[in-house]
Amino acid sequence: MELLIASGNPKKLVEIELFLSGSGVQLLSPSDVGGIEDVEEDRPTFEGNAIKKACAAASATGKWTLADDSGLEVDHLGGAPGVHSARYAGTHGDDAANNQRLLKELEEVEGSARSARFFCALALARPDGELEASFEGAAYGQILEERLGENDFGYDPYFLFTEEGYKESGRGFAELEASEKSRVSHRGRALTALREYLMANTQLA
Repeated sequence: MELLIASGNPKKLVEIELFLSGSGVQLLSPSDVGGIEDVEEDRPTFEGNAIKKACAAASATGKWTLADDSGLEVDHLGGAPGVHSARYAGTHGDDAANNQRLLKELEEVEGSARSARFFCALALARPDGELEASFEGAAYGQILEERLGENDFGYDPYFLFTEEGYKESGRGFAELEASEKSRVSHRGRALTALREYLMANTQLA
């Protein structure tokens, strides 16, 4: 099975490849199919954006396609930044500015009131552009007042993972090695569900 990943983010491609290793799936990047058009992420939910991107790319290329949308939801901020996580400060992908705005909005908030979760939605679209299935994953914690760890990616330096029962609990996402983070992260959990689905539906091709 060939699976187009509707993302130009190389870190996502590496992570997805890690999870689907040994599943019989051959991953394709946008460059492998001559590129794909950007899709406006204007849906109110992560799932909605993931479905829109996957179905658009599948319809345009005739390939099985996987797309994701993910971000940070902070309880004190009513779920913000949410679907606007990547452009929270106005410019898409400006991690420093996004984190600065987040910390500014939480500067009077302390301890457990800084609770948050990372959320990921994955959408798998068929070659005809119709949705096959969707998957989701979440990781819970709280927003730190100061950055922690060196693995700088998005909001990771300010996210403390706090779920009980995991050896990674009590550590910042930016402190975790890739293998540790993938075990407990929102995208890792969604990808695990995707892999299980693909392994159980080997007739997909």
